Amino acid sequence: MSTTDKASTEAPNPSEEAADSAEARENAAEEAAGAQLSTAPAEDTGGPVGIGVTGWIRWFWRQLTSMRVALILLFLLSLGSIPGSLVPQNQVDAMKVAQWKKDHSFWVPLAEKLQLFDVYSSVWFSAIYLLLFISLIGCIVPRSWQFVGQLTGRPPGAPKRLDRLPAYATWRTEKAPDEVLAHAKSVLGGRRFRTEAAAASVAAEKGYLREAGNLVFHIALIVMLVAFAWGQLFKSEGGKLVLRGKGFANTLTQYDDFKYGSFFSPDDLAPFSFTLDKFDATYEESGPQKGTARDFKAYVTFSDGADGAPQKREIQVNKPMEVDGSKVYLLGHGYAPIVSVTDPTGKVVFKDAVPMLPFDANLSSSGAVKVPDGYSDKDGKKEQLGFNAMFVPTFAGEGKGTMLSQFPDLKFPVLALSAYHGSLGVDAGLPQNVYQLNTSKMQEFKDADGQLFKKRLLPGEAMELPNGAGTVKFEGVERWATFSITRQPGSGLALSGAIAAIGGLAASLFIQRRRVWVRAVAGKDGVTVVEMAGLGRSESAKLPEELGQLAAALHQQAPTAPDQPVKETVEGERG
Repeated sequence: MSTTDKASTEAPNPSEEAADSAEARENAAEEAAGAQLSTAPAEDTGGPVGIGVTGWIRWFWRQLTSMRVALILLFLLSLGSIPGSLVPQNQVDAMKVAQWKKDHSFWVPLAEKLQLFDVYSSVWFSAIYLLLFISLIGCIVPRSWQFVGQLTGRPPGAPKRLDRLPAYATWRTEKAPDEVLAHAKSVLGGRRFRTEAAAASVAAEKGYLREAGNLVFHIALIVMLVAFAWGQLFKSEGGKLVLRGKGFANTLTQYDDFKYGSFFSPDDLAPFSFTLDKFDATYEESGPQKGTARDFKAYVTFSDGADGAPQKREIQVNKPMEVDGSKVYLLGHGYAPIVSVTDPTGKVVFKDAVPMLPFDANLSSSGAVKVPDGYSDKDGKKEQLGFNAMFVPTFAGEGKGTMLSQFPDLKFPVLALSAYHGSLGVDAGLPQNVYQLNTSKMQEFKDADGQLFKKRLLPGEAMELPNGAGTVKFEGVERWATFSITRQPGSGLALSGAIAAIGGLAASLFIQRRRVWVRAVAGKDGVTVVEMAGLGRSESAKLPEELGQLAAALHQQAPTAPDQPVKETVEGERG
C-alpha cells in the first residue's frame, strides 16, 4: 500500500462525521425526552469526590443517603432486634435477667459488654437507628425538591425522531396541522395528561402519582421510625390480678409487674381506678368443642380521677376500656379458693381468697397458701405455715382419673392441700413467686404413716393438722381476672405511617409514569403527516396499548386522507 493510499484511507470522512454528529444529537434529544421521569438519584459508582476531608465527607454523605445503604441499615435494624427477643431485658423483667445471668454465667461478661440486656437503648442499636433516620431524610429532601420542580415544570419537547421511541404511530390526514394539534391537546387533556403545545407538536405527561407515592412511602418510613421511638421511650405497661369485689388504682405500687420506657415518668400514669364487680365466663357445654370459651366479660365500677363519679363499664377480650391515653385489657381469669386457718387454740390466723394459676384449658390450677404471721404451735412457738395447693373446678371423682379438671366451669370444685411448717423465707426481703412454695426451710407435716400430710377438700370441708397443730378449712371459691394497663403514645402515629407506606408503595408499583408526543406537519404534497410516540420510565406492555387508544381517538378527529391507503402502525417494545 502506497503512502498516498494510506493517507487517503486514514483521513476522516466529512460525511461520516456529520452522520455521527447527527446521531449524537438525536441520542441526546431522546435522553432529554426521557429525563426526569424519576426522582431517584443517579447511582454514584465512583470513589471520593474532591481532595482531602471535604471529598471524603461528600462521598460518605452520598453513600449514606443512597437507597442501597438505607436498605442495608433497615436490615441491620431487624437483625439488631433479635437479641432483644432472645435475651431478657432489664426494663422488661429484671428477675429474668438475674436468672439468665445465673444460668449462663460464662456469657455474662460478653453480654454486658455488648449491652445485650439493654438492646433497645444500647449505643450500637441507637447508632443504627439514627443512621437509618438520617439516611432516609437525606434521600427524601433532594427528591422532594426535584419532584416539586417536575410538578411546576412543563413536559419536554418532542424528539426529532419519534419513530425511534418504544411505541409509535403515524398516518396522513387532510386536516390542517394546527387543527390536528388542537384535537390532540383536547384528547390528551381528556385523558388527564398534562399538555404543552409547541410550534408543530404537543407534549403530554402523566403518572406523577408514581413519584408522589414513592416519596410518601419514604416519608411514612420516617414517621414510623419516629412513632416507634416515641412509643418505646415513653411507653408503660403493667399487669394486675384483681379478685372479684377488690379494686385497682393506677399507681406504681398497685401493679403486680410493670415495664416502661427510658423517658417514662410516674406522673404520666392516668389517674383512674376501678373495682371488679362481676366476672362472667360461658363455655360450650357439649359437642366436639366442649369446654371451649364462648365469652369473657368483666363488669367494673370505674372512677376517673380522685373525684370522678363512679361509672359502670364492661371490659371484654379485644374490647379494652380506654382512659386518657391508656387502655385496660382483659387478659385472663381463674379461681381463688377461700381458705381459713386456725391455730391450736381455735383462733383464726388467716382467711383469704388465694389465687391459683391455671395450667390447662379446663382451668386445672396450682398455687400456694402462705400464712406468714399470727400462727403459733401448741407449745406457743411462732411458726409460719405453707400449703402446696391444687384446685380443679370440675373434679371427675374418686377413682376416676387424676386430679385434673374435666370442665372449666364450677361444677364439682375440689382443693388438694399438702402441709408444711417452718420458715417461708419471706423475711429475707427477696421477691418470691406467689404461686410457688419455697420449702427449703420448712418441714413436712406427717400423717399416721409418716408421709407428707395432704388431703382433698370440698367446699365447706376442713382438715385437722397432725398433733393438734390447727385446722384448715375450704370456705368457698372466688373468681379473679387479670388486666393489662398499657400506654403506647406513638401507636396511632405508627398505624397512620404504616397505612401511608402501603398506599405509597402501591402507587409507586402500579402507576406508570409516561410521556406522549404528537407532531403534525404538512408534507410536500400538502397532506398533513401525523406522528405519535410514547415513552415510559420503564418498558411496559401497556404503553403501546395506551398509545394505540390515543391514536384511535385522535384518528376519529383527523381521519386518514381518502386518496392515500390507510397506514397506521402501533409498534411494541423495541429491542
